[in-house]
Amino acid sequence: MNVLSLFDGMSCGQIALKQLGIIPEKYYASEIDKHAIKQTQLNFPNTIQLGDVTRVDVSRLEPIDLLIGGSPCQSFSFAGKRVGMSTVDKEEIYTLDRYLGLKEEGFQFEGESYLFWEYMRILTDIRKYNPNVLFLLENVEMGKKWERVLSEAIGVYGVHINSALVSAQNRRRIYWTNIRTKRNGLFGELHSDIPQPEDKGILLKDILEDEVDEKYFLSDKALSGIINHKKRHMEKESGFGAQFPTVKSNALLARCYKDGKENLVCSPRGNNTGGVFGETLRNIIQINPVSGSGGKQSYQQDRIYDVNGISPALCRGGGGMSPNIAVGLIRRLTPTECARLQTIPSWYKWECSDTQQYRMLGNGWTVDVIVHILSFMKEKMNIN
Repeated sequence: MNVLSLFDGMSCGQIALKQLGIIPEKYYASEIDKHAIKQTQLNFPNTIQLGDVTRVDVSRLEPIDLLIGGSPCQSFSFAGKRVGMSTVDKEEIYTLDRYLGLKEEGFQFEGESYLFWEYMRILTDIRKYNPNVLFLLENVEMGKKWERVLSEAIGVYGVHINSALVSAQNRRRIYWTNIRTKRNGLFGELHSDIPQPEDKGILLKDILEDEVDEKYFLSDKALSGIINHKKRHMEKESGFGAQFPTVKSNALLARCYKDGKENLVCSPRGNNTGGVFGETLRNIIQINPVSGSGGKQSYQQDRIYDVNGISPALCRGGGGMSPNIAVGLIRRLTPTECARLQTIPSWYKWECSDTQQYRMLGNGWTVDVIVHILSFMKEKMNIN
């Protein structure tokens, strides 16, 4: 089979195929980040790199059997501005034809989420010679309006899957695919019919390394700054002095921080398991709560979490904290731990900086979710 992967990144799709024992005859990848391309070629040297998605011409490729990709999500995300797909002049784009017209006229587009229409342009071109091409598109959970726009454009309603079922990370995503479908509702709308993966019960503590280099730990000065910032904020918000909201947590944040201290997790040096530490990590401390939120923030940024739980979604910068400040020392999650959150297999080789690894992992897929979805392709294509 021939595969075309758009927004390929570090090639999580190719990792998933390899995990399933499927080696494509041709694997075309559209990616522009030089670090991600280098990682892909290191692990999959036969990958055919095509560059910018806006310049991909499928007529020059071998016939495509499977199209995959996760188009940029920032303009859809509940953690972002949620402007959806629009021009810089704020015209919202609801159809492929309108997008292509605006593109031809030289209009500029807001953010990068509009690149969904490039996925649709390419899928439409492939369908001209292969109406039965299989496809998989991934994006964040979004408002119902834009989810419907994407679903109607691609021709199938997506399935919502949380990576927490297969990993130690809360990462809720929508997956549109025709690999397995069914018709639902009064009007018989086509829906992706991928069953939910079995819950593996993996917790954050299950993916932490036993020995961690000193460079990943925050200094006392940095930790004091975090706590003092929290105290000042709570005093300002409440008028009654510092009040640390505490709840039982099931998550550790994975996000980039403005001070560069991304991937934060609390643990004693060199030992992440057992004893009083394992029993007392119960506090959430939110560093920068939204005004009026009562110490609770929808998007989970700037929090410290319990290791006996599930991590929120990795972002491009990596990150997160987990915590009892009185017991442990706060440190960044290591690149290896972030890779485990994304269920990247141990055979995948890395030759890049920590910063680039965090970024690629945050942009990437939870591999075991993709493995689960693509496993149903074997039935449809009669692959052993």
